[in-house]
Amino acid sequence: MNLILLGPPGAGKGTQAKFLEDRCGVVQLSTGDMLRALVANGGPLGEQAKEIMTAGKLMPDALMVEMISERISRPDCAKGFILDGFPRTVPQAEALDLMLAEKGIRIDHVILMKVDDAALVERITGRFTCAKCGAGYHDSFQKPKTAGVCDVCGGSEFKRRADDNETTVKTRLAQYHAQTAPILPYYAKHGVLNTVDGMAEISEVTKQIEAVLAN
Repeated sequence: MNLILLGPPGAGKGTQAKFLEDRCGVVQLSTGDMLRALVANGGPLGEQAKEIMTAGKLMPDALMVEMISERISRPDCAKGFILDGFPRTVPQAEALDLMLAEKGIRIDHVILMKVDDAALVERITGRFTCAKCGAGYHDSFQKPKTAGVCDVCGGSEFKRRADDNETTVKTRLAQYHAQTAPILPYYAKHGVLNTVDGMAEISEVTKQIEAVLAN
């Protein structure tokens, strides 16, 4: 089973991808993580990616598709994969479909996690983590049981991502909508697009995804 998860930063794609990994035995493929691993491992493709990233340029679609092609050929993707972060544009979606068709593979479901922008800004800007163990918290929704003390490890130092601020989050949301809007009709036309309520409780979102996979 091969899936694409669509949704803006903070929509909960990572949480639901973990559920899918555990339930279905598929592998989450974050293009950001893959690029970092590619550069770290070196090789011709890694060196090419490093030069592009160092220059502050966007990765060419052909390089992204080649990287994904290599990754899904590994044994751990035998049961399927979840793409997170790619494709972002219609040309990328077309290039991905062409590469997959050459391998005799197809995308079974594209799941859009629909969210409310204002609520998402609050969700993202309020999150923070324990500096020691990485446990996640939120100013409003998930505070430590004892203020200033991590529930998991007892640590007292916490940190926030530098880009988890209102201005940056709104910019990222605007970019996401601009990129994603054209891709939705593409996958709808192919009959694989499904939408779930990304603002629901985590367990409810999971149930909605399960219903999609059951069809």
